[in-house]
Amino acid sequence: MKLITRNTDYALRALCYISKNKNIVTVDELVEKLGVPRPFMRKILQRLNKRKILDSFKGQGGGFRLKALPEKIYVIEIMRIFQGKVVLNRCFLKKDVCPNKGKCVLRKKIGIIEDNLFKQLKEITIASLA
Repeated sequence: MKLITRNTDYALRALCYISKNKNIVTVDELVEKLGVPRPFMRKILQRLNKRKILDSFKGQGGGFRLKALPEKIYVIEIMRIFQGKVVLNRCFLKKDVCPNKGKCVLRKKIGIIEDNLFKQLKEITIASLA
């Protein structure tokens, strides 16, 4: 199980880097500084722009900057953009309809862990990471 995917990781690193810079940051600069392959970085930035996390500027001197304050961008929000709904509490038998769903002890225990995890993730912002 992977809690944070590669795209989420790249997005978080890019957002932290952009948040530290007052100027517009180019794709080339992010690729060079973060060591992320250009095609991945472009797709990630485009997606963040569509979701209104970033502003984009075209042409010479163009690039990206944060649309919101880094204190207002939460890790859980970025995870949802790139991973969809993050769920730890799936049946280990990979069954959608489980006859034991209501009384499964493991499911209940993982549910408690999941609740605590999301509570913590909801408090982490780009500002706290940068």
